[in-house]
Amino acid sequence: MKLKLATMACLLATGSALAVGAPASAQDKSIATVVKIAGIQWFNRMEEGVKKYAADTGTNAFQVGPAQADPQQQAALLEDMIAQGVNAIAVVPMSPEAIEPVLKRAMDAGIVVISHEAASQQNVNYDIEAFKNEDFGANLMEQMATCMGGTGEYAVFVGSLTSQTHNQWVDGAIAYQKEKYPNMVLVGDKNETFDDQQKAYEKAQEVLRAYPNVKGLQGSASTDVAGIGLAIEERGTADGTCVFGTSLPSIAGQYLETGAVDGIGFWDPSVAGYAMNKLATMVMAGETVTDGMDLGLPGYEAVKLDGKVIYGQAWVNVNKANMADYPF
Repeated sequence: MKLKLATMACLLATGSALAVGAPASAQDKSIATVVKIAGIQWFNRMEEGVKKYAADTGTNAFQVGPAQADPQQQAALLEDMIAQGVNAIAVVPMSPEAIEPVLKRAMDAGIVVISHEAASQQNVNYDIEAFKNEDFGANLMEQMATCMGGTGEYAVFVGSLTSQTHNQWVDGAIAYQKEKYPNMVLVGDKNETFDDQQKAYEKAQEVLRAYPNVKGLQGSASTDVAGIGLAIEERGTADGTCVFGTSLPSIAGQYLETGAVDGIGFWDPSVAGYAMNKLATMVMAGETVTDGMDLGLPGYEAVKLDGKVIYGQAWVNVNKANMADYPF
């Protein structure tokens, strides 16, 4: 997987074409990718994949996102895309439930809808996931538990209490801990950070004050571990704490270097953005996804199909030793 993701990074950098298989009519189509929030590195990276798809196929593919991580702002953007008459929408929902009505209006209008990070989304043609979310959360917990020696208090963070994937990661992690590491104890509730690094920092400070013996902190939003890492650095407790979560080297790299963050897991958002747009084009061309299909993208060579949900095998684990292999 390391080499495949590195290859994808090179393709994005050089402009070399991926295997797309998009029909010629794709040039007459418009695909709007609507993300949770504009301007953060995770979705900046996703936009690279969207732009790459547009360049490779000639499709009018573009990305938009609200200024704040707010379900209502995202819903308003989706309404705007419907009004503009786009042919397809690819969406990363802030709250799957909040946008169901607007996605139904999109489908009723003949617009193809593809979602990502929203396995429960109903009004879609397909939802594509980089992996089974509970397994990814358990993977992060295994690393954190090993770092903690299998004992002690830990806390968890989510970007939003309505973000399905974040909650699935955390729930999967907690279930794994209870089964495999009974001497570990979850403290407090899920800490909500609104995909904001400053809020993650503030929440981490609150946790460290309330639970001075906490040894582990697991983040979900891409900005969580960076905020947590800053709080750990300021307290000088990097050696006594274990911090793991979803992020990118471009976001958390400085804290991996100092040891304030011990490890991150992720999938390449650019590949996910490309994949959503490719799926939208396939649906518009009347194609269907089959179990085991190769989408021609790293991590999605043999997808698993469960109803309308497509699962890849696209996660990687990164720490100080190998983060240079992922220059994004």
